[in-house]
Amino acid sequence: MPYSLNNPRTIEVEDVDVLTSVEDPYSLIVWNDEVNTFEWVIETLIEVCGHSQEQAEQCAMIIHTKGKYAVKRGSYEELKPQCDAITDRGIGATIEILSGSQ
Repeated sequence: MPYSLNNPRTIEVEDVDVLTSVEDPYSLIVWNDEVNTFEWVIETLIEVCGHSQEQAEQCAMIIHTKGKYAVKRGSYEELKPQCDAITDRGIGATIEILSGSQ
């Protein structure tokens, strides 16, 4: 039935929560290079990021084939020391904010 002034319809409005922040808004990115070996990258991911052997191997392969990979998500405060530890080992790493987290 169409709306008319003689026959108004009631419209119910429901409150909806909208996600305005992300719990882990940052990614730790490890970059591929032609210097570091798979073994060194895998060892670093295990020791610095707490990855399992299998997880570190998978990350290393993705880094090699794609050029970079987000190996971990977290807060900036959590990821910064890990990023520094990775770069101290001669491996390229950066922290990036996830899109839509600003």
